[in-house]
Amino acid sequence: MLNYIWSGLIIISVVCSIFFGNTNDLSKALIDSGASSIQLILTMAGIMCLWSGIMKIAIESGFTELIAKLFSPLLRPLFPKLDKKGSAFQSITMNITANLLGIGNAATPFGLKAMEQLHTLNNRSDTASNEMIIFVVMNTASLQLIPTTLATLRQSYGSSAPFEIIAPVWISSAISLAVALIIACTLNIKQKR
Repeated sequence: MLNYIWSGLIIISVVCSIFFGNTNDLSKALIDSGASSIQLILTMAGIMCLWSGIMKIAIESGFTELIAKLFSPLLRPLFPKLDKKGSAFQSITMNITANLLGIGNAATPFGLKAMEQLHTLNNRSDTASNEMIIFVVMNTASLQLIPTTLATLRQSYGSSAPFEIIAPVWISSAISLAVALIIACTLNIKQKR
């Protein structure tokens, strides 16, 4: 579906460009956006490699187990069926930790691993378990304490104070996470009845 949306947007842009006589601007935008895309990819790849390496060190040093213990009082009510020493719980905590640090790209492998492990614990392979739903909600509407990726993007585009948006990020991400969890947990309770 997304391919159709992108294709439609591109076709509409080209047709509008021809109709309004802006083909020179369209050609210039295509060339400039290609170069800036490569520059952005290289910038983000460096940050992603750094944080992925730090997360790998955290796993091998046992830091993930410590984080799992710290988060267990908060996550236990949301995931009551999971063993807090199990690999699914640790993957969930590492995903949440990466999201707290604002490095969603480094959180993705942990999220995929957690979903795979939650799927193996699920008795019904054709339906998502409540734990899977809560995890997806938490991952999507994640709380960010340090918006690293956003600050990197702001700095790469010339911001003199890339972290000045930290207070609005805290407020908006906390509200979105709270609302999403309330809705998911409410629907979960209604489903059990």
